[in-house]
Amino acid sequence: MSSDHQPPGGFRKRLLVTGGAGFIASHMIISLVENHPDYQVINLDKLDYCASLKNLDAISSKANYKFLQGDICDSHFIKQLFETENIDVVLHFAAQTHVDLSFLDSFKFAYVNIVGTHILLNAAYEAGVEKFVYISTDEVYGGSLNEEFDETSPKRPTNPYASSKAAAESFVLSFWERYKFPVIITRSSNVYGPHQYPEKVIPKFISLLQHNRKCFIHGSGRQTRSFLYASDAVDAILTILKLGKVGEIYNIGATFEISVTQLAKELIRTIQNTSSDTETELWMDYVNDRPVNDLRYVMKCEKMNTLGWRPKVEWKEGIKRTIQWYKTNFHNWKNAESALEPFGCQA
Repeated sequence: MSSDHQPPGGFRKRLLVTGGAGFIASHMIISLVENHPDYQVINLDKLDYCASLKNLDAISSKANYKFLQGDICDSHFIKQLFETENIDVVLHFAAQTHVDLSFLDSFKFAYVNIVGTHILLNAAYEAGVEKFVYISTDEVYGGSLNEEFDETSPKRPTNPYASSKAAAESFVLSFWERYKFPVIITRSSNVYGPHQYPEKVIPKFISLLQHNRKCFIHGSGRQTRSFLYASDAVDAILTILKLGKVGEIYNIGATFEISVTQLAKELIRTIQNTSSDTETELWMDYVNDRPVNDLRYVMKCEKMNTLGWRPKVEWKEGIKRTIQWYKTNFHNWKNAESALEPFGCQA
């Protein structure tokens, strides 16, 4: 796209954010709309079970925000969207993301995450957009107790979700290799915070406890995860958007790591105000594990650090904000209660 291209409507750039009614992408949209009035931000979301437009109430009436309901797997719709909206930048978040569900319906994950990404890529390439950022995950590396993964480490995904993201990454990079189409890939640690559908471990444990129900622990509970607060993830992607090099992959890693069992205990003590270990353990229920459950992911993040990014929100502050948000927003989704069942028991 030529540098003298001027998007219509007086906006300096037009950004398409897919999956914008979901978790991280809704935070992304709010940041862009509030801090860049010269950007037109277009939210494309099919409003699947884990999406909620209530996540975007704060900016829904802003002049530089636009919502379109549609599916990235609908090739005709996507082609038409790029022909009519004059998109400059794509931030592609939309995906099926829940590991538990990926074991139960792997084909759906493959279709949405791989085919949907390919359709979006092709349309963006044909429209000549100036940057395409694909939001991936640390899970493409597979688990490791000791090995630290950098961006050149081999991909060894161990579940259908991670496998679909790894395959989609390959399509994204192929457009760079074949056409020099300006793509960037991000691989992030687990992100937590407000707006997340309560099927993932932190909002699930918080919501269970706030409903006076026990935390379900998969298997041993010894698995550890690194957690990054949502605003830090947004800052990282904004940094990449501004300073990242096309054709590159960037690890967005957290500095805070905790086991699932310790996470449950900490949340139980905070929400149920338990004082003894015996009392705390009464709120924990060990259930059957996933077919595969990686013990740990550890990423090297020097590339992001050289761009000037580091996490800012401390765990104590981030989890406090998150607990507070779920007290009054659990019902932002019509079917939130169904997310609180253990693996294999979802409707």
